Amino acid sequence: MLINSTNLDALRVGFKTSFQGGLGQATSQYQRITTVVTSTQKEQKYGWLGKIPNVREWIGARVVQNLSLSDYSIKEKALELTLGVDRDDIETDNLGIYAPLFTEMGSSTGSTWDRLVFGALKAGFTTNCYDGQYFFDTDHPVILEDGSLGTVANTDGGSGSPWFLLDVTRALKPMILQKRKDFEFVSKDKLTDENVFNNKEFIYGADARANVGYGFWQFAWGSKQPLNATNYATARAALSGMKGDHGRPLGLTPNLLVVPPSLESAGRKLLNSENGSGGETNEWKGTAELLVTPWLA
Repeated sequence: MLINSTNLDALRVGFKTSFQGGLGQATSQYQRITTVVTSTQKEQKYGWLGKIPNVREWIGARVVQNLSLSDYSIKEKALELTLGVDRDDIETDNLGIYAPLFTEMGSSTGSTWDRLVFGALKAGFTTNCYDGQYFFDTDHPVILEDGSLGTVANTDGGSGSPWFLLDVTRALKPMILQKRKDFEFVSKDKLTDENVFNNKEFIYGADARANVGYGFWQFAWGSKQPLNATNYATARAALSGMKGDHGRPLGLTPNLLVVPPSLESAGRKLLNSENGSGGETNEWKGTAELLVTPWLA
């Protein structure tokens, strides 16, 4: 292939097409459990996470509910993936080996959000959320109905493979994906670019600026106990009965069971089978949708 601007432009278009094809092949399960927030700064504060607004009877003057009750913030991360193509391969037209690589580049880029979101969900047992406790913890502080301070759990511990019961029907989902700049295909492939002139290497890449964090812990139950009817019932009762400050019921509807591939069989039996393990009617059939994700493996 003759190395000139016309051929390099065509080459760039071909690589970008392969990249876009890989993007289309990528999974996008993260959207089921995530609220995507567009950010305009490197660090975004979410102080309002400390308060779920509560309607009250209007007696006398209005009472302003202060939403700035926490110092929780999400700081963006810079993300990139870069591939280099040797000039000799272009001159000898040995480009067939690169098309699959650019497709994989697109696939890897497209699955980044799944990897980050589900990785953070899995790490919620040891990572703090807005109240300073682990996202899945046994002692989240709350104000009880009588005004005293109490604690609430959204996990029952355990040591096995983690599974999660979530309410994803609300405006704010359990996970937050903060994006400042989505992935964009870029190139340094001009003959005068330093990498081409000095190293005979044409460079193509994609980069983004984003990060993940946690929403309301009240909307999620995490467990490492065996996934069976007893422990599922515990999770469902706890999440459905979750209350905000001053004893206000949150009216949650647990509707999504998220499991790794190793728990797919247990999840399907729990939510799809007519009968339980002892032959009794399975009362939990159809009570939630099953989401099996490889990103928890």
